[in-house]
Amino acid sequence: MYCASSSACDAEYHDVARRLGGLLADRGFSIIYGGGAVGSMGALADGAVARGGRVVGVLPKFMADLEWGHPGLAELRVVEDMRVRKHMMLSESDGVVALPGGSGTLEELLEALTLKRLGLYTHPIVLVNTRNYFEPLVRLFEHAVAERFMDPRHLDMWQVVDSPENVPAALEHAPPWSAAAREFAAV
Repeated sequence: MYCASSSACDAEYHDVARRLGGLLADRGFSIIYGGGAVGSMGALADGAVARGGRVVGVLPKFMADLEWGHPGLAELRVVEDMRVRKHMMLSESDGVVALPGGSGTLEELLEALTLKRLGLYTHPIVLVNTRNYFEPLVRLFEHAVAERFMDPRHLDMWQVVDSPENVPAALEHAPPWSAAAREFAAV
């Protein structure tokens, strides 16, 4: 789960994150995320924990030293750095859900999409498009296809949903993606 630590953003982002945490917990999904206690990260974890969900945080040591970790998690793993955090979160997931966020969230999302394009990560990727946040990114990818930096089939690597209520179905019914994707990884 990729989400932000910002507390300055519109409260709707936190409300959506909290609802999503509760919905995923109700459906029996375990959540692995960045381990933070504030912003959308904290709201997501709060929503899931309040409904009895299993939430695992992965927090770099420097963030743990700053006491940024969420105290109510089933498990908080403290790792060496951001690189290890990203690898652990992705390699232990059966799908990625991205909530709106800043450069860190976008960087994690783009890495997941790149690995999916190469056929190294084959699980669903879902963008929760709160307040149409991801529209510019989706348009950018469409432009990359138009300019022939990406194949049109790459647009099938993710799904965009408008509400957290649509996330479980999007994860469960994502179009298949396989290592065969490598065949058209280089356009």
